[in-house]
Amino acid sequence: MTMILHLAHAAAWAEAQHVGFYAPRSLDSEGFIHFSTEAQLPGVVERFYQHQPEMILLVVAVDRLEAELRYEEAEPGEAFPHLYGPLNLDAVVEVRLFAT
Repeated sequence: MTMILHLAHAAAWAEAQHVGFYAPRSLDSEGFIHFSTEAQLPGVVERFYQHQPEMILLVVAVDRLEAELRYEEAEPGEAFPHLYGPLNLDAVVEVRLFAT
């Protein structure tokens, strides 16, 4: 089973539990939700999430996704997973506290 990862603020994940799906601001502003592979995660944390409090790591099973997933080049030669729709909660197989 292929897994992808997403860093989220704890408050946004709590809201997702209330509404039944996860749809961060990037879905509205960019049209997709940013994900990474396990190998890409350290670079993502270094570039975007230094010293962010109350972060959680969502571990997502690709085969459970309802929205379209595309791997797209975000940096030269490196394709990142992007989800073009809200994240259905049953695709999340693990939630971990994450300290940056």
